[in-house]
Amino acid sequence: MGFLRGFSIWVFIICLVVQSGFGFYLPGSYPHKHAVGDTLSVKVNSLTSIDTEMPFSYYSLPFCKPPEGVKDSAENLGELLMGDRIENSPYRFKMHNNETDIFLCLTDPLSADNFKLLKKRIDEMYQVNLILDNLPAIRYTRKEGFMLRWTGYPVGIKVQDLYYVFNHLKFNVLVHKYEETNVARVMGTGDAAEVIPTMGNVGSDVPGYMVVGFEVIPCSVMHNAKAVKNLKFYDKYPTPIKCDPNTVSMPIKEGESIVFTYEVAFEESDIKWPSRWDAYLKMEGSKVHWFSILNSLMVITFLAGIVLVIFLRTVRRDLTRYEELDKEAQAQMNEELSGWKLVVGDVFRAPSNPALLCIMVGDGVQILGMAIVTILFAALGFMSPASRGTLITGMLFFYMILGVAAGYVAVRLWRTIGCGDLKGWVSVSWKAACFFPGIAFFILTTLNFLLWGSHSTGAIPFSLFVVLLLLWFCISVPLTMIGGYLGAKASHIEYPVRTNQIPREIPPQKYPSWLLVLGAGTLPFGTLFIELFFIMSSIWMGRVYYVFGFLFIVLILLVVVCAEVSLVLTYMHLCVEDWKWWWKSFFASGSVAIYIFLYSVNYLIFDLKSLSGPVSATLYLGYSLFMVTAIMLATGTVGFLSSFWFVHYLFSSVKLD
Repeated sequence: MGFLRGFSIWVFIICLVVQSGFGFYLPGSYPHKHAVGDTLSVKVNSLTSIDTEMPFSYYSLPFCKPPEGVKDSAENLGELLMGDRIENSPYRFKMHNNETDIFLCLTDPLSADNFKLLKKRIDEMYQVNLILDNLPAIRYTRKEGFMLRWTGYPVGIKVQDLYYVFNHLKFNVLVHKYEETNVARVMGTGDAAEVIPTMGNVGSDVPGYMVVGFEVIPCSVMHNAKAVKNLKFYDKYPTPIKCDPNTVSMPIKEGESIVFTYEVAFEESDIKWPSRWDAYLKMEGSKVHWFSILNSLMVITFLAGIVLVIFLRTVRRDLTRYEELDKEAQAQMNEELSGWKLVVGDVFRAPSNPALLCIMVGDGVQILGMAIVTILFAALGFMSPASRGTLITGMLFFYMILGVAAGYVAVRLWRTIGCGDLKGWVSVSWKAACFFPGIAFFILTTLNFLLWGSHSTGAIPFSLFVVLLLLWFCISVPLTMIGGYLGAKASHIEYPVRTNQIPREIPPQKYPSWLLVLGAGTLPFGTLFIELFFIMSSIWMGRVYYVFGFLFIVLILLVVVCAEVSLVLTYMHLCVEDWKWWWKSFFASGSVAIYIFLYSVNYLIFDLKSLSGPVSATLYLGYSLFMVTAIMLATGTVGFLSSFWFVHYLFSSVKLD
């Protein structure tokens, strides 16, 4: 019955995670009710391009500025780190009021610098990102019979050596009638009136609407600059404007002004509030994700078979024979035997650079814990796309909190290697708190200087740098030191066998052992390379990634494969009397980072062909190096801890004199 109960629990957990793979999420914020005629304000985010990967401020180009002046929206830590700069815009609508031919502004004549910059941004395929009621503007285009979705619209287009700017926008706002009872049901609580602000009984019969979609069609329209000289913001344009997205007719010229106009239409939709993000989060290629998981399962099954053979046949058989022999026969057998039994006096000999190993394992536990908790929360829907930057903010929060785990593991492993010696635990804790953050700080600071030099909004402001340093030294470091203190107080792991004073000579090997270690990384890479493509496309191609359920499954499978690979390789090394397994077990699974970095270079060459300029390539490679360093520490830690457990279990079963 116990087995059946345990099996049913695992089936429930798997079903829960699989269900989360279909993009389930919480709405993220309560619905906003807008009465007919209420003002809706459009916001603008940074200009982005997959050609340069460097965001720039919307108002760095000669666009219309709001009459009341440009004002920044309050951004969270994650948004700032992602390069988002959300500001107000001059585009304004009135709920459920269709308007056409609205004059926005007439820009100043284009100076030589502005003309050159505008052409450059058009060449680099920069996109304008508008936001209405927290929904990004979405654009639909048809290509070869397929409907394609894009977020934002291009600044302009180049046709036959002429540059055209999209100076007229046709907005289509999808709205859904506000329903009090529906909101209560969606939020899943009977106390909805207390959670969601409502108008109460007063005016409850007044119809209200929620914004559930925001579409934009950009057009290039030839306007008469002389005819609008006396017009003010939001006046009616003197002649009807025809918006045809298939033709362009507004070339930009140095010394000439640009007229900006727009129109807006409201359309009632059946889309309900919780489903309004579905257009952005539609999971394409779900079969590919399932193929990725099946591929990983095949690798795991193959490796599990090898591990099973090692445990049930080789190890058990050898241990049984070893234990049944009397002492005299054991002495005679030791002269004839070769393999892991002969390194019993050296297998727990301290490795080279033990402090560095402890620090890397501690940091690996911290990074792996952060990844598992963050992806699990995202898969269960607690990090809604409506709340920009929550994913990065959550990762930082969990990383800092798990500093306790990093300090504990690093110091306890240090004490175990030192056979209980407390000396140096403070130094190990301090280095564990600074090792990976120090690498990250160095890489990000170097890249930040490049972004500062390019005047990109992707550059981390100096004030945010100070905040990050305060978070590091005032929260992360103390928590890691607390973890180290707990690790120092905990009892160290006792070795099951004694270590000889004189190290045993390792027999010459037929092939370099490090070659096998580096080759072992191909198996963990094989479990995640398919999912890696979707993640890279999300980061660098501007696509929305929200299948965190699949990602969580792949992460668990990756952990299992790393443990199995490292365990098998450690056993193979011990069988050829190579007792220096500590670092090899770490890099057996950690070497997957090499293949991920090579894949990143391949992705840069073949998928990001349009990436322009050495600065953009340096940014890409710098961020990739930061990512693979974290992956190396996390996967290496899994391999080392599984091998340590295996070696401890193996030699604890051996009878000694």
